[in-house]
Amino acid sequence: MRVISLSGFGGADVLRVGEARRPEPGEGEVLIRVAAAGVNRADLLQRQGHYPPPAGASEILGMEVAGEIVARGPEAVTRWKIGDKVCALVPGGGYAEYCVAHSGCCLPVPESMAIEAAASLPEATFTVWANLFDPRRLFAGDRFLMQGGTSGIGTMAIQVAKAFGATVAATAGSAEKCRFLLELGCERALNYREEDWVAGALEWSGGEGVDLILDMVGGDYFAKHLKLLAKNGRLVHIATTHGSKVNLDLRTVMTKRLMITGSTLRSRSVAEKTRLRDGLEQQLWPLVREGKVRPILDQVFALEEAAKAHERMASSLHIGKIVLKVA
Repeated sequence: MRVISLSGFGGADVLRVGEARRPEPGEGEVLIRVAAAGVNRADLLQRQGHYPPPAGASEILGMEVAGEIVARGPEAVTRWKIGDKVCALVPGGGYAEYCVAHSGCCLPVPESMAIEAAASLPEATFTVWANLFDPRRLFAGDRFLMQGGTSGIGTMAIQVAKAFGATVAATAGSAEKCRFLLELGCERALNYREEDWVAGALEWSGGEGVDLILDMVGGDYFAKHLKLLAKNGRLVHIATTHGSKVNLDLRTVMTKRLMITGSTLRSRSVAEKTRLRDGLEQQLWPLVREGKVRPILDQVFALEEAAKAHERMASSLHIGKIVLKVA
């Protein structure tokens, strides 16, 4: 099968079209003929040598795919049949013509949805569900701030938070992106390059602070978030683009009764991911099927254009998800 391989660790120029043995599904797994694969910032980190795949996972880049099931593993997979169109969260192997996925990490492709759009769903929906709802951290009536609102996860989290009754503000780095966020349904879009986004968010909250922040920045944003959070506020970290080391005055946490947490997704067990899949399929997937929550696609590249896709993501000019079309 055709795959995207690495000639070494480094820039986007290390990505090569190559060949690899077609994988075989193991116990509880299915083999997917990949039509499209989502591109994530974690793929760039892996390409640079900073984010190795979990033990036993494919070394091939790619953590989400969509396509058709063409084989099932030796252990009975009762739900999925040959020919089913699914999108799947995978620990690796997505930048290829065939990819193995555990049956518990698959979701049905909504009818009438383009396969490229479906490929952009797993990583964002699993991440949003795990960090906002399992355990429950977002409630109807909350004031929710999304850092990096035009990212794939950001565009998904904004829509989901609104669908579940929260009011939403988000940050972005350009006037164009802020306009998009307002069109997406944010009450306030804060341009962090041109304004004091903390003051803007406090003003938006009526001076009371926000109830929930989903953050991909960390570093110097941490103290700003503690200032911005309302009493009983929740701060959830899913990335650390400004660094992972912070200073914390516990008195702020105590007096405001704050909850500070974070998570990763890729290294979780299949059992944990299956439980997340079950929850989001039951409560979030109906909104996706009805078009009330939709994937936002920035650009689709051919598989052999993987380097261009990585350069697009590294530029941070994108709005929404970047996808590779495989077949």
